[in-house]
Amino acid sequence: MSEAPLLSVHEVSTYYGHSQALFDVSLVAGHQGAVAILGRNGAGKTTLLKTVMGELRPQRGRVEFQGRDDTRTPTEHRVRRGLGYVPQEQAIFGRLSVRENLMVGALATRDPSAIEEVLTIFPKLGQRLSQRAGTLSGGERKMLAVGRALLTRPKLLLLDEPTEGVWVGVIEEIGARLAELARRISVVLVEQHLELALRIARYAYVLDRGRVALEGPSEVVRDDPRLLRYLAP
Repeated sequence: MSEAPLLSVHEVSTYYGHSQALFDVSLVAGHQGAVAILGRNGAGKTTLLKTVMGELRPQRGRVEFQGRDDTRTPTEHRVRRGLGYVPQEQAIFGRLSVRENLMVGALATRDPSAIEEVLTIFPKLGQRLSQRAGTLSGGERKMLAVGRALLTRPKLLLLDEPTEGVWVGVIEEIGARLAELARRISVVLVEQHLELALRIARYAYVLDRGRVALEGPSEVVRDDPRLLRYLAP
């Protein structure tokens, strides 16, 4: 018998007020590896992550994590149970140093060794420990945001556009680190760089106007002639 998925989203419909943003969306993520969520701006990708995280509550459907129905579980409880989230917007304390940002992140586990693990994954942060986080480059800020999320020791990490605003020369470096992470934990990745996302992920979902328009193994989705139509602005 195959292992039950770590995350199961079952026919979720989510609204902003009276405006429906997700329509019967389903998604599955295993205990390791990456799943990509693709789609043009406004397709519902961030709404889906926020629904999984509990920041938005669906009107229909359910979210199961580790085999338990978490649809109405508060966000902080989901974090304690092993969900991590790096939002698209700023996720660091700009006035604090890199070291202080990591120390704040480590308060959840009270495990200083977790910081050393993060510095192993993102060695550039080790060279910036005394630097104020707000003065880091775009790529370094993204690394710090991911590193802070890892300090909670998540079983599943939700990443919303981790290479947005990052210099092209650093995107591949971040992609390599994310691929390394996906060999150890489960990752759900919203990413604008198509080739990078499909290279990291084993499976991909393409959203169009709040619905799953296309899904399958990454190599199948990559070759599907409908893909570019769903990604076009």
